[in-house]
Amino acid sequence: MALIKTLNGNTPKIGNNCFLAETATIIGEVEIGNNCSIWYSAVLRGDVHYIKIGNNTNIQDNATVHATYKKSPTNIGSNVTVAHGAIIHGCTIKDNVMVGMNAVVLDDAVVESNSIIAAGSVVTKGTVVKSGSVYAGIPAKKIKDISTELLEGEINRIANSYAMYASWYKE
Repeated sequence: MALIKTLNGNTPKIGNNCFLAETATIIGEVEIGNNCSIWYSAVLRGDVHYIKIGNNTNIQDNATVHATYKKSPTNIGSNVTVAHGAIIHGCTIKDNVMVGMNAVVLDDAVVESNSIIAAGSVVTKGTVVKSGSVYAGIPAKKIKDISTELLEGEINRIANSYAMYASWYKE
């Protein structure tokens, strides 16, 4: 069973049909939608501001989701993949987004829908990633428009695959 901890009167709210790995940690003011998966050693720490996550979103192994004290909450939309080792901090990630392995998205950044943040990239404070873009690098910059193949073949495929993987652990 995941560590689900009430802190300062805030108890995490977990939607229906979610998979929470035994070593996942979910603390404080966190709200997770339906059909989500929170994987091994992922940490969602809603101690200094809230974290809200939509439906069919996966937070993969060793990812960290946090916020900035009384200033920048974290909002993650639906059908989002936060890959292994990523850091999501005090930002907004809209629907149908893939954040690659070890990528970092910092305070007050907004990643609009149907976008990809490439593995290892750093989206700096206040950056707006326009819908339909692929951003990469340090600092992350737009490298191309997203194609239908990337939208279907990566963003949707991975989100749907993680829903399937999560079902294996619920049996």
